[in-house]
Amino acid sequence: MSLLYKCFFALLFIALNHAVYAKTPDILLLKRYDKSQDVTGWLMSEKLDGMRAVWDGKNLTSRQGNKITAPSWFVQALPPFALDGELWTKRADFANIISIVRRQSPNDELWKTVSYQIFEVPQQQGGLLDRLAVLRNYLQDHPSPFIAIIPQSIVQSSEHLKIELDKVISLGGEGLVVRKADTPFHTGRSSYALKVKRYQDTECTVIAYKEGKGKYTGKVGSLQCQLPSGITFYIGSGLSDQQRQSPPKIGSRITFKYYDLTKNNRPRFPVFLKVRRP
Repeated sequence: MSLLYKCFFALLFIALNHAVYAKTPDILLLKRYDKSQDVTGWLMSEKLDGMRAVWDGKNLTSRQGNKITAPSWFVQALPPFALDGELWTKRADFANIISIVRRQSPNDELWKTVSYQIFEVPQQQGGLLDRLAVLRNYLQDHPSPFIAIIPQSIVQSSEHLKIELDKVISLGGEGLVVRKADTPFHTGRSSYALKVKRYQDTECTVIAYKEGKGKYTGKVGSLQCQLPSGITFYIGSGLSDQQRQSPPKIGSRITFKYYDLTKNNRPRFPVFLKVRRP
């Protein structure tokens, strides 16, 4: 291959990658809550384990900027201004939500089980409640059964936060989000928007399988995973019988939860949560 062709393909590769990254929406990202932080007076809401969906007034996309093919009636009911939230059905139903949303030809009946749960109205003025009020006012004149604003309440104390977290966990929820109420709209990783959980979670790459024993003979017993640091470990908990029969593909990225690190910096008691989707 001549140098000219090599340069051409190199420039084409850069251009295509730039186009992909240019589509990625600029969104708010959560930091982790530290128990030493005083968030009294902040707003608190449940952290829904759905699929993040960003509406720019015309297009519905994932957090990575990939188009979400929703039914026309779903899209037509969305307002002419931006929204940020979760496509959601119920607690602990992430895999089902993904299977509905990722269909290239949307299934109307399945989409009728999905709601768009809003936690932010981007580009609007004022604090969080002021921005959410823009959508609330719009819905008064344009009601929709599948667009909802995630309820917000005020954190009264650290003990109040713990009680609400325990309540959500007992119902099968993931955790809470706390946000400083008067903070103007902004994007990126924020110290004024925190996720509150009992455990830590992160992502790793599946690199191999370990065969199961006993009742799992002939199925996957655990996933061998690798962290970005290069550290490898096994995840055996959290996998359903179906996932042990048809495990996440080698090379796929998964989310898992864990409780602190060992002295060798391996996750302690890792538990599979879900396969990350593009």
